[in-house]
Amino acid sequence: MATLADLLSDRSLGLEPVVDLNRDQTVRWVATSELDDPSPFLEGGEVLLTTGLETADWSEEWDDYVRRLAAVGLVAIGLSRVIVYDAAPQALVDACREHDVALFEVPHSTNFVAVSRSLAARLQQEEDAATRSALEAQRALTQAALREEDPGALVEELATAGGMAAVVSARGGLVLGPFGARLELLDLDLVEEAVARMRPQGLRAAASLSSPGGTLLVQPIGVKGRPSQYLVAGFAGKVTETERSTVATAVALLGLAEQRRRAGREADRRLRTRAVELLAAGDLRTAAVLLGAGAGPRPRLPRTAVVLRCRGTQPRLEDGLELLESVPLLAGLAVVEGTTELVAIARSGEAAGLAERLATAGLRVGIGEAGSREALPASHASAGQALALATSSVPVVAWSERVRGGVVALLEGGRAAAFAASWLAPLSGEEVLLETLDSFLRHHGSLLKVADDLAIHRNTVRHRVERIETLLGRSLADPQVRADAWIALRARQA
Repeated sequence: MATLADLLSDRSLGLEPVVDLNRDQTVRWVATSELDDPSPFLEGGEVLLTTGLETADWSEEWDDYVRRLAAVGLVAIGLSRVIVYDAAPQALVDACREHDVALFEVPHSTNFVAVSRSLAARLQQEEDAATRSALEAQRALTQAALREEDPGALVEELATAGGMAAVVSARGGLVLGPFGARLELLDLDLVEEAVARMRPQGLRAAASLSSPGGTLLVQPIGVKGRPSQYLVAGFAGKVTETERSTVATAVALLGLAEQRRRAGREADRRLRTRAVELLAAGDLRTAAVLLGAGAGPRPRLPRTAVVLRCRGTQPRLEDGLELLESVPLLAGLAVVEGTTELVAIARSGEAAGLAERLATAGLRVGIGEAGSREALPASHASAGQALALATSSVPVVAWSERVRGGVVALLEGGRAAAFAASWLAPLSGEEVLLETLDSFLRHHGSLLKVADDLAIHRNTVRHRVERIETLLGRSLADPQVRADAWIALRARQA
């Protein structure tokens, strides 16, 4: 932008500083007015030219005049030496010094139009230079974008237009860069917080952040869908419109490149998803053929594997898929019984850690039984059973852990408690009988061992068992009755 110094340095105008201030201040335009208060018609950043026709008899009025102009951001006053004044009045000089407004005299040989034209010409030159600079930057970015074998080339080129440039993931981690001479501008913690706020808004979001020594612009990359990467551009000081335009061009070019990569990635995802479905169905041969047809690296199938099945909202399922792909792991979004699930095949030793990471991302996870590749259908089925037991308070359930916990561990808590309350209702309030029943079951119906366990006579045990059978209306000699009684007692104690 043009400054007051630029205007004063134009020798053809012959402007003579009287109160020499604000030389480095930007001048937006030259205004002309003979009003006694032109401040309502100014926006700030102007130079005001006046002949002083309305001020010939002023003395004390100059202070209020200059004070009002300073309040709206006037840079300088240019007083003509043609009609009223031979030199600037001392009261005006004092007021300008008091309120930090520059003052210069316009000689008789210079008309106001010439001053306006001089500034307009300089502004036009700067605008033309900025346009050329923007076009050159866009040309360089476009050429860099054509180097598809080097995805960082465009980001490096952008860094030369500012001070720093980088690409981060949806979680704020570095994907490309940082590049540039001002790497200290990058504050990853600040960027991560900004991305977390922006991500729910999709591609409409953008952020301008103050970082040590400058400004960071953060914008999502993409053409459609949820952004998975963000461009971070750093500039020393305030960002100019030309720099913003350059960043916008870089975002557009990166978005097109990302769309091309995403199309290929989506095709690979469909192949992997179908492969996961085939593996879950036991068709290892066809799954191997599909995995070999993908463009990306071929995921390896572990010898001892376990299936993870996850449920949650669609955005969280997509986040989980991205997390597993970064490991990398064979995974896909498959429709199971009418519901979309994230299904993954992992090494048995890594399953628990991966499940906890997925739960942290807001998913419920079922871990199947570990086994050979041929046993993946069984692992897929047991993972589904485990997933059905997962809740918001217990988001990760491993089938093997539940099996070791017995039948009661596989029952839903409320349903198990209801069964126990109904089955044992005839013994309600009979704590001695409940204690005897528990000991009787633990000692496999041995009256002698129950008597020793409870420190009572064997005949007392016999009478209590008969009383229990009478109240229940069932014989404890029946294996099914004993199994039901054991489950009811365990659920009651849970």
